[in-house]
Amino acid sequence: MMKKIRKFAALVLTLCVLASLAAPALAASGVQSEMQGSAAYMVSAVKAPEVGSIGGEWAVIGLARSGYSVPADYYDEYYTRVEKYVKNCNGVLHDRKYTEYSRVILALTAIGRDPSKVAGYNLLTPLGDFEKTIWQGLNGPIWALIALDSGNYEIPKNPAAKTQATRQLYIDEILNNQMKDGGWSLTGTGDSDVDITAMALQALAKYQDQKAVKAATDSALSWLSKNQDSKGGFASWGTTNVESVAQVVVAFCELGMDLNDSRFVKNGHGLVENLLSFRQSNGGFYHVMDGSDGNNQMSAEQGFYALVAIDRAENGKNSLYRMGDVVKNNSKPNTNINKSKADPSVNVPDVTAPGTTFSDVKNHANQTAIEQLASRGIINGMGKGTFAPNKTMTRAEFAAIVTRALGLPAKDTKAFTDVPSSKWYAGYIGTANSSGIVNGVGSGKFNPDGTITRQEAAAMVARAAKLCGLDTAMDAASIKDMLAQFGDYRGVASWAKEPLAFCYAAGILDQSDLNIEPTKAILRCEIAQMLYNMLTAAELI
Repeated sequence: MMKKIRKFAALVLTLCVLASLAAPALAASGVQSEMQGSAAYMVSAVKAPEVGSIGGEWAVIGLARSGYSVPADYYDEYYTRVEKYVKNCNGVLHDRKYTEYSRVILALTAIGRDPSKVAGYNLLTPLGDFEKTIWQGLNGPIWALIALDSGNYEIPKNPAAKTQATRQLYIDEILNNQMKDGGWSLTGTGDSDVDITAMALQALAKYQDQKAVKAATDSALSWLSKNQDSKGGFASWGTTNVESVAQVVVAFCELGMDLNDSRFVKNGHGLVENLLSFRQSNGGFYHVMDGSDGNNQMSAEQGFYALVAIDRAENGKNSLYRMGDVVKNNSKPNTNINKSKADPSVNVPDVTAPGTTFSDVKNHANQTAIEQLASRGIINGMGKGTFAPNKTMTRAEFAAIVTRALGLPAKDTKAFTDVPSSKWYAGYIGTANSSGIVNGVGSGKFNPDGTITRQEAAAMVARAAKLCGLDTAMDAASIKDMLAQFGDYRGVASWAKEPLAFCYAAGILDQSDLNIEPTKAILRCEIAQMLYNMLTAAELI
């Protein structure tokens, strides 16, 4: 979305959605205080948000994703106004500019409302019309993808559509319109534009597993780097402005990139510094750095939600537009956890060696989990005071760890021909198998030395969680909703879908990860974190 009404296509861009999944690699920039101040400003400036690109959905999205405490009924009253608006226009928000639907879908998703049921209308259905969605230029497919992916929505069948839209059609439309220099423009002609390029990257962030998307992303980042100015900012339509750097910041967060990427630090000035240089003392944002535009609500909204994107990334939350973490309004959270009493056989070990640690886990992301399990004798080091957190784990090692974690007595059941009783792990595998936690690989074998994958670990931890009193069952819709937020969810084996969905829902696995990587070997540190999270969720430690 463009910044000025005087821009040629601005009527297209502003109506649309201008800015749009948790970025683990972001360097800390300490924006929480600024974000809170801007949130307070936003509430005071937009007391009663209406349907509209200014003073409407973007304020709602930013506030909802910031976690700021808004006045009671703020979102409910907005929803009431949306219902009235939709009813008055008979469900037709615009006959040509379908970004109107995308923007409202994003706002409703952010506050936990169902965009498929608004005053009797399904606001997702128009996005099933490919030709109409792309009519206004690249804004159409860009924001259709962002909106659809925000809630992992199916694209409804649109009986009026000449061409039924699919996600891949929208992806290809974006890719096919990339300029030779690596950027994008609204119409696919003329000069590349920073804002549109950044928005395209936001839409494509979830699809980096596609080679063509990854190549296009790399090319676009190269173009953006070349067009960054000496103060770390960007110009669009001939003017250096806050909206452009805000869109780049959001793109970085959606992609999971480091905001201090050396390619985007010019003369010591980076993206966050440049963004904050436009911020006013009252929490708003100037359009241009000298403040000649005065109070600019569009600038304030884009600057604000860019801060929200950074803050969410720095705190390990889902990204701005990856809204699978939103609790549905008037419904229970989707964790599906029932903290009932654990199976009587479960007896989690007490702390017997407080203060246990390892030289190679200091300041490690999983340090707490590793130390907590080690203090209970659940996990051991690898010799010489080390843990080797980034080494993989065998199936036998996992069986041993999960058996010790649940305090189950080791007993060799001689269930597998490749697990001799003389081996140290025979008892652990026997117990883990008889308890229903681990299975064989067929033909009476266990493959004890085989490396365990992420989806295998999730399945085993989910079975252990059931023994610990957690309700691991999830219906098909909840499974799909949970997994579809990840770019590589199609690669998950059918038998692993439910346990993986449960692990994400229960907080055993981190939803802020960009991908599941189901067949990737899981690391020792990751196993420790999963078991620690599971025992914590079951309130057993």
